[in-house]
Amino acid sequence: STPGCGQKHSKMTDSVLDFDCVAIHLGGREILSPTSLSVRRGEFVCVIGPSGCGKTTLLRAAAGFVVPSGGTVSRHGQAIRGPSREVAFVFQDYGRALLPWRTVQANVSLALEAAGVPAADRPARIARVLDTVGLGGHALKFPAQLSGGMQQRVQIARCLAQEPELMLMDEPFGALDAMTRESLQDELARLVREQGLTVVFVTHDLEEALYLGDRVIALRSNPTLEKPSLAAVIDVPLPLPREQLATKEHPEFLRLRRELYQYLGHH
Repeated sequence: STPGCGQKHSKMTDSVLDFDCVAIHLGGREILSPTSLSVRRGEFVCVIGPSGCGKTTLLRAAAGFVVPSGGTVSRHGQAIRGPSREVAFVFQDYGRALLPWRTVQANVSLALEAAGVPAADRPARIARVLDTVGLGGHALKFPAQLSGGMQQRVQIARCLAQEPELMLMDEPFGALDAMTRESLQDELARLVREQGLTVVFVTHDLEEALYLGDRVIALRSNPTLEKPSLAAVIDVPLPLPREQLATKEHPEFLRLRRELYQYLGHH
């Protein structure tokens, strides 16, 4: 279904995040036409679409980095006015997200320092999140000593250290090789299940969206009145936990992939 803004947006009772007729204009151009959608507590929602369709802008509005030109983005019914410590943002460019002069554990510590966690309480929390992402033996290394996949794990660990309610992820695996990307997809899926995180995950990869998501939000570029930004909202009823080979060969996975291509105008 694709709720429009001519009718009142029906928010989910267990929603964490709501977009109510949100429109965004940047540089005199409409990046996102009026869009309404909700994200449930504990849900993994993937946002896909072609380059320039507003995926990252939508995510940044959810984080409080971008102010909508119209409509409201709210969390638990309260309009978002700026960044919050309860919301973690994982950037695509993990190299720039980490401080090169700080060790792995010191990079993770940044989140705790910003939250005012007492220095005596930080080592145990840092050790716990590093173990969670498989970096327990690399705490004293610097980012330059790590592979791209390990650097992205550090950024995810830093976000987990915040103990966020909502995690926003902007194409976090897009720059990684295929094998590393698949490994981190499975690791992220495990973390989300174990910690009950709510995730909004931007990607340009349809297979990644279907593999990770409980729902997929499809956006189109160059929106018009007849064809608004929100092209489709698709439920992904594939069994959990998912497996790289078995899931991607599942008939329903193949059907949904074809459906998404059609929504986005691919041939």
